Amino acid sequence: MTSRTFALIALFAVQLLYAINYTFAKTIMNEGYIGPMGLVLARVLGATALFWLFGLFFKTEKIESKDYITFFYAAIFGVVINMLLFLKGLEYTTPIHASVIVTTIPIIILILSAFYLKENITKLKIIGVLLGLGGAVILTLYGKSTRIGDNVLLGNFMIFINAISYSIYIIIIKKLASKYHPFTFIKWLFLFGLILVIPFGFGEFQAIEWQSFTPYVSFSVVFVIVGATFATYILNPIALTKLKATTVGTFIYIQPVIAGIFAMLMGVDSIGIVKIIAALLIFAGVYLVSHNAQPKPVS
Repeated sequence: MTSRTFALIALFAVQLLYAINYTFAKTIMNEGYIGPMGLVLARVLGATALFWLFGLFFKTEKIESKDYITFFYAAIFGVVINMLLFLKGLEYTTPIHASVIVTTIPIIILILSAFYLKENITKLKIIGVLLGLGGAVILTLYGKSTRIGDNVLLGNFMIFINAISYSIYIIIIKKLASKYHPFTFIKWLFLFGLILVIPFGFGEFQAIEWQSFTPYVSFSVVFVIVGATFATYILNPIALTKLKATTVGTFIYIQPVIAGIFAMLMGVDSIGIVKIIAALLIFAGVYLVSHNAQPKPVS
C-alpha cells in the first residue's frame, strides 16, 4: 500500500467517523443519558487524557512562551465554543441538518481569510459564498425534524455559529500547525480546552448515571471520545502531509451523505425536498469557493 493510498483511506475514515458521530451523539443526548454540556466535558476529558498519554511516546518540543496565548485562543474557538455549540445545537436539530450546515466551513474560512489574512476574493467565489449561505438560511428557516422535541431553527443557528467558531480556529492555528508536531499542538489545545469547559459541563457530567447505560449507549460514548475526537485528530494530519489541501477539502462532501444514510438507517432522521435543495446550494457554493483554493476539512 502506497503512502498516498493510506492517506486517502485515513481521510475517508475521518469523514466516516464524523458522519456517524452525529447519530451516536444525538442518541446519547436525546435519550437523556448525558446532557450536551456533560457530553462535551466527557469528550474533551477523555480525548485530553489519550493525547497526553500517547504524547509520551513522542519527543517533547519546546514551545515559545508567546504561543501559549495562541493555544488559549485556539482552545476557546476550536474546543469550547465549537464543541459546546455543536452538541447543544445537535440536541435540537437533526444529523442531516447539522452535517449539511457544517459544509459551509470552507466558505466561512474564505470570508475570514479575506479580512484577516488579506486574501483576494474573485467574483466566482463571491457567487459561491452567496449560494452556500443561501442554502444554510433555507435549511435553518424551513427545515423540519421528525422528532417532536426538536427546535430546528435554534439548533441550526447554533450549528452555524459552531461552523463560524471552527473557521476562526482554523485561521488562528494556520501558523502553529506547521510550527509544531501535531501531538504537541493538540495535547496543549485540549488541555486548555478542558480547563475552559469544566465550568460549563461539570453539573451535567456529575449527574451522569453511568450504571444506567445500555451496551449501545456505552459504545456510543466511547465512539464519541475515541473515534470522533481522538482518532480524527490523529488521522487528519496524516492525510494533510500526503495529499493536497484541495483534495482534502473535497472529502467534506462525503460527510453529509454518510451522515444522512446512517441517520435514516438508525431511524433518527429523514430526507425531504428542503434538505435536498439546501444541500445542493451549499455544495455548489463550496465547490465555487474551493475551486483553486485550499480549504480545510471539518473537525
